[in-house]
Amino acid sequence: METLASPEYFWVWALLLTGALFYPVRQLIWVMQVRRAERDDNQDEERRTALKKRATVTSILLCSLFSFFYSHHLFTSIP
Repeated sequence: METLASPEYFWVWALLLTGALFYPVRQLIWVMQVRRAERDDNQDEERRTALKKRATVTSILLCSLFSFFYSHHLFTSIP
């Protein structure tokens, strides 16, 4: 178990953090986009599906970048 907490395995922790953050962040982004679309009266099922795909891509990019930099900072600051 001690080897998993070493700086060589920060990629594993970055992937785990990405997976843990992906669904809540995607849902948050999607809900904000749908509410904006409802306000503009531009709402149908096809539009919701497109917004869900856009939220998925944005969430993957955002979570993976955050997880990489957070894990890298966390494991490089350990003496």
